[in-house]
Amino acid sequence: MEFPDPLYAGRLVKRYKRFLCDVELDDGVALTAHCPNPGSMLGLAEPGSEIWLSKSRNPARKLAYTWELARVGDGLVGINTAHPNAIVAEAVSAGRIPALAGYDTLRREVKYGRNSRIDILLESTARPPCYVEVKNVHLKRGPFAEFPDAVTARGAKHLAELSEMVAKGARAVMFYLVQREDCDDFAVAADIDPAYAQAWDAARTGGVEGICYCCRITTQAIVIDRAMRILPEGPADA
Repeated sequence: MEFPDPLYAGRLVKRYKRFLCDVELDDGVALTAHCPNPGSMLGLAEPGSEIWLSKSRNPARKLAYTWELARVGDGLVGINTAHPNAIVAEAVSAGRIPALAGYDTLRREVKYGRNSRIDILLESTARPPCYVEVKNVHLKRGPFAEFPDAVTARGAKHLAELSEMVAKGARAVMFYLVQREDCDDFAVAADIDPAYAQAWDAARTGGVEGICYCCRITTQAIVIDRAMRILPEGPADA
């Protein structure tokens, strides 16, 4: 996924009300931008952090700028939770995810389950359909990428619905997309959301597959990079 226009560099003043952030651009302009991330953003929203914003082409939009990237150490982290579905769909279509190859069609945002939409539905005349739920990952503690960074009842609901698809004879995959480059392995953050960890264990027992990839990130683009190992237990027990 390429950014359609050059990003604007600046410094984070503060993030507040979950979806707002005050920023000072490198040219000295102060502004309020949209923060497209409902999570806690642990370790990513420190005042003074170097960040990058995109600017909407829509002149009527209330907040013209959107927070896209943050620098952590020597690397960049993608914080926009609206991008992972497109990044994964692009990679699947390009044949870069071997575990999801061999399907004839790819559709996005297809209704299924209990009033839900699956992020990606892969279909073929020669095999059962494959339901792929994509989760954005940006939390890092130690060498591990982790999800979630806050309690997510919605995430647990998605796992239960994937399990139901497996029970009906379909294939179901939870795809964790790590929007950073500096992690060795992935684990569910059981201490942050024990209920989600239990739902993940139940889903795996029920036949839901797990796939995790990290990204290669620049201020021009975010693309799928390499597969990551999913640890069977949280990092404290690994």
